[in-house]
Amino acid sequence: MTLTQLSYIVAVDKHRHFATAAQKIYITQPTLSMQIQKLEDELGVLIFDRSKTPVVPTAMGEEIIEQAKLILSGAKHIEDMVAVQGDNLKGTFRVGIIPTIAPYLVPLFLKSFVDTYPEVELIFEEALTAEVLKGLNEDYFDVGIIATPTDKHMYEKDLFLEPFLGYVSVDHELAKKDKLCIDDLYKEDLWLLNEGHCFRDQTIKICKQNNEKLNKAPIIFESGNLETLKRLVEQNFGITLMPYLAMDDYDTKCANGVVKQFEDPIPSRKIRLVYSREFLKKNLIEAFADLIKQSIPEELESQEEAMVIE
Repeated sequence: MTLTQLSYIVAVDKHRHFATAAQKIYITQPTLSMQIQKLEDELGVLIFDRSKTPVVPTAMGEEIIEQAKLILSGAKHIEDMVAVQGDNLKGTFRVGIIPTIAPYLVPLFLKSFVDTYPEVELIFEEALTAEVLKGLNEDYFDVGIIATPTDKHMYEKDLFLEPFLGYVSVDHELAKKDKLCIDDLYKEDLWLLNEGHCFRDQTIKICKQNNEKLNKAPIIFESGNLETLKRLVEQNFGITLMPYLAMDDYDTKCANGVVKQFEDPIPSRKIRLVYSREFLKKNLIEAFADLIKQSIPEELESQEEAMVIE
């Protein structure tokens, strides 16, 4: 029995599919299947019922998988303890990050972090907020980057406040305004992200400020991607809200939409670093947070008139 074999059965349990599990942990399916079969032969029990789709653990398999998670967590704990010793930061650092932050924030600090800490292996995985928190609780992620508060069992570091921006089609009446106010959104049908995205929930909260009639407005289309919402606006279809960093490199020569800031108080979301274990990789977490803060645009470093939308 090896830690590798235990990690394989945990992966299959998570994805409930041998091919998907193999893909996620970057090995071939035959290797995964062979190692799990070898473990089952050694233990003399079936861990998975392969006759069902999706594959499910047997009753004994469920107990073995739970023990495997504990063993893997303990092994990771030992590795983490060693990795934070001394002056040089090193080891694997797995980051769960929500999709409305990842493509815009990570490029700002990635090269600087790699140059500064070459012995740290950074692994990023985009996931919805609920999935990030679940991964932290299961010790799958070391840290998460999210935009909503967590429960009392998590530790948080505030990184920065990110304003919401309006993105308006060029022929829309709001394109003529210098700045938007929240009242402008009351009568608009906004393009929204799919359910599960915290940015969607926050957008709806902004529109609901003192507005009980919002729910009567029809939602025509929902997307899982901010870039899709941008393209809809640029085809002269209405208005959406965007996080500041998503529009930081906006080029008016390449798009057919208009970016609009809000009047004070500016609706904003709080970007935070979250983690579940304070005592492990503390130095690495501190270094990671500090470098992110150093990499954000100067205009995000202080916002005195922000209205934080949680």
